[in-house]
Amino acid sequence: MDSLIEIPDTLPSLLEVDEAPPFELILPRTTSPLLILCDHARKTTPRCLGLMGLVQSDFEKHIAYDIGGEDVARELARLFDCSLFIAGYSRLVIDLNRHPGDGSSIPEVSGDIEVPANRGLSPEEITRRANTFFWPYHNAVTEQLQRLGENMAMPVVVSIHSFTPEYRGHARPWHVGVLWDQDQRISQPLLERLRSEPDLCIGDNEPYHARNPLGFTMDVHCERNGYPHVLLEIRQDLINDKEKAHYWASLLHRHLSGVFEQEGLLAQA
Repeated sequence: MDSLIEIPDTLPSLLEVDEAPPFELILPRTTSPLLILCDHARKTTPRCLGLMGLVQSDFEKHIAYDIGGEDVARELARLFDCSLFIAGYSRLVIDLNRHPGDGSSIPEVSGDIEVPANRGLSPEEITRRANTFFWPYHNAVTEQLQRLGENMAMPVVVSIHSFTPEYRGHARPWHVGVLWDQDQRISQPLLERLRSEPDLCIGDNEPYHARNPLGFTMDVHCERNGYPHVLLEIRQDLINDKEKAHYWASLLHRHLSGVFEQEGLLAQA
């Protein structure tokens, strides 16, 4: 099982007492073993970092957050009546889905844009970022997974992300990508069901491959614990307003529900 990380209290938080917490947990006391995660939900930065040396328009881009991801995740959690974690701050502050120490954890350059506030950070500054945002989020996810597993069936995790329609001048044809590494209990039947939609282009480990690199969330919380899981990447132009995001949440709810029933998942103890 995951073990909680003890956060030393020798370094003060980067958040002031009146700022939003590092994450939001919706429906913590649920009867469903399903947990939905949205690691890159928001573009917010802490007051002490301001615009991080960037301009406001940079925070409307993929480098700052997964456009449309929060709306899809919220509606999907509502449809399943399950717990949901919403990350509270921008991936530019620290990426919750990267292993600490990875070069993209606190990116000095993101999408060819230099991030001045992330350049030349001291070990102490890096630790403060992790202790303020990264470890509280992942410790809370660990606690919730343990809570869900106490009196129910094995926890099931769905992680929601979004991707840009183009990358370095190349159009991305996929409407949604299903990402997986070792565990195929959800990914393979979900791929089959989504491919039954005649007008959709479905990515199998596209536009990213789950093994290169394997993100922190699925690796640590799911692969290592044997929890059924899948990471879904939805193209941003398809979910960039609430109406479109809710359409995709409904479509994913329909197909995921079929997979969960087929595979015997979400059965309560």
